[in-house]
Amino acid sequence: MDLEARSLQPNVKVVLLAKLREYKSDLNNLKSEHKRLASANSNQAARDDLLESGMADAMSVSANQRGRLMMSTERLNESSDRIKESRRTMLETEELGVSILQDLHQQRQSLLHANDTKEQLHGVDDNISKSKKILTNMSRRMSRNKWIISSIIVVLVVAIALILYFKLSK
Repeated sequence: MDLEARSLQPNVKVVLLAKLREYKSDLNNLKSEHKRLASANSNQAARDDLLESGMADAMSVSANQRGRLMMSTERLNESSDRIKESRRTMLETEELGVSILQDLHQQRQSLLHANDTKEQLHGVDDNISKSKKILTNMSRRMSRNKWIISSIIVVLVVAIALILYFKLSK
């Protein structure tokens, strides 16, 4: 048809060649659509054949895979449980560490307070030493005053006795 259209007169030739190109394009589109549909049908048939022949194998493979999947799930659950237990242990350890740090802080405060108290006690000790010296001196003075008063009383008693003796002897 292409050759016949080229051999015609130029004014008819252009119109016929344009129509011819359009028809060829439509034909190519239809061929490609036919191939696509035919391959889809053949793919579907091949797929059905494969599924039917592989169904028995698929069941055994599926059971095997299901068993492996269940084992994997069980291991995953065990691992999750271990992780939860480890996390709980970590939290308990952290609480214990916080408690120990608080105790250490309180002990530090006690030691610092004891150091301040020690310095205050040195001052108190100095005051006690001074008080002890004062009390010792007071005790010595009291003893001395007792001796002096006793001596005066003895002298007075002797003097009264002498006065009475001389008065009564005359």
